[in-house]
Amino acid sequence: MIVTVSASHEITAQGVCPAMKSSGEVMDIIAAYREVGTYRGAAEVCGTTHKTVKRIIERALAGDKAPGRKRREHNFDAVADLVAEKVKATAGKISAKRLLPLAQTAGYAGSARNFRRLVAEAKKTWRREHPRGRRPAVWTPGEMLVIDWGDAGGGLHVFCAVLAWSRIRFVRFADNERAETTLAFLAECFEELGGVPKVVLADRMGCLKGGVAANKVIPTADYVRFATHYAFRPDWCEAADPESKGIVENLVGYAKRDLVVPLAPFDDLTVANVAARQWCAEVNTVVHSEICAVPAERLEAERDVLNALPSLRPAVGRPPITRKVDKLSCVRFASARYSVPIRLVGARVAVVETEGHLLIMDLATGEIVADHVPVPPGEASVTDEHYGGPRPAPRRAARPRIETEKAFLALGPVAETFLTGSAASGNTRLSADLAELAALRAAHGEQAVAGAVAPGADAGRCGAGTHRQRPRHPGRTARHRPRRDAQSRLGQRRRRPPRPPRPRRRPHPARHPMTKSDIRGSLLGPDARVPHTEGSIQTPTRSRCCFHR
Repeated sequence: MIVTVSASHEITAQGVCPAMKSSGEVMDIIAAYREVGTYRGAAEVCGTTHKTVKRIIERALAGDKAPGRKRREHNFDAVADLVAEKVKATAGKISAKRLLPLAQTAGYAGSARNFRRLVAEAKKTWRREHPRGRRPAVWTPGEMLVIDWGDAGGGLHVFCAVLAWSRIRFVRFADNERAETTLAFLAECFEELGGVPKVVLADRMGCLKGGVAANKVIPTADYVRFATHYAFRPDWCEAADPESKGIVENLVGYAKRDLVVPLAPFDDLTVANVAARQWCAEVNTVVHSEICAVPAERLEAERDVLNALPSLRPAVGRPPITRKVDKLSCVRFASARYSVPIRLVGARVAVVETEGHLLIMDLATGEIVADHVPVPPGEASVTDEHYGGPRPAPRRAARPRIETEKAFLALGPVAETFLTGSAASGNTRLSADLAELAALRAAHGEQAVAGAVAPGADAGRCGAGTHRQRPRHPGRTARHRPRRDAQSRLGQRRRRPPRPPRPRRRPHPARHPMTKSDIRGSLLGPDARVPHTEGSIQTPTRSRCCFHR
């Protein structure tokens, strides 16, 4: 069977249907319908079907618009009003997860995915009816500085600030977001700008916020004192509204992408802040895409309208730890000692521990006078420059008290050297020896005694006495042996042949110390006696053998 299809029709997967009519054909169909008055008559004139004529005529009567499609029914239509009411009551913040149990109680039996579509459409409709009314910000030179904190990961926090009109960017890193850190960075930012703006806009950060009453933020007492010192007005963003400070939110994201990601991880905060300063110097000297100008050049013009900086930076946060410098020109911190310049003995200084260093500051001038690395408890960190040079060698000078000591030490440095060596060798009769040497000085003169003492002092021979006692064998003891009668001694004792006398060895001058006998021998000879003089003590010459049976 052969089926003939008109040229005005085309074959599709659904069967035979009229082809798309051009604008000229549509006008011909409308004109034919006006002349004939029926769909079928106009269809025969134009060579199409009456259904096509009807569709074209209805669209033309509707203003040349396609007729609206009939809304399809859904399984959540019964709870649509409930969802719209809850979305309106929560200002579009309630989630589909919390609404689903209420909808199931009200009779909803569909899937969770289909219900999420209903809630999303209800929120979209509510936001369209309640726009937030955003408008672009118009900044005035010297008016506003916007600040915020961001999390850089790995325990690192990034502080960002933007001067709104010139778009100067300030970025620093810290390991915390405490109030003293925030205010210290804010003071450093003012010094970098060379002035203070009229308003500082901040997020409702807990380190600067003391409380909230009727949506009014109450700043902390430290922040109020800081703002009063620098003469600016603190301002706050709306709660949970990041769009109100988007100028600094963009800087936080830019710093993370362009600074943190390429250079992380940082070894310490000092390295991170050096990189941050270099990055700020780079981005502030290129054209900004928003203002089509260089921020550093605009800052030169804006600096004229900024408020002047105060002469001193205020103390931020808790009062510093103070210590009094002791007589050793040191301060104690964490059970350790740290040196300061000796001119500060008795003064009070401030001790600050920051970034792995212990800084000591003079409270009178604000100058950092010492920088130490912390040491364990019980140890000391000493800098030689604080004492005018390196530590001198210890010296215990001789201080004569009696006449014999004064008379002997009057011989000069050789006498002091002899006295020091003789005392170090353990000479317990040193006082008596000094009296006898004083007698030799009175008899022979000062130069002769000094000449006799000098060789021993130069060679280090300062002895412990006149006699050199033979050391006792370590195995022998000094206990008393019981006496035996003569007969038993004669019966048990064996006679030994006499030993030949050994030649007496002369002592080596470097091994045996010099004694007063050596000095006497050098003056009078080995067998001479000391003449008795007034004020001296005569000591008889004793034998060198000290083993008396």
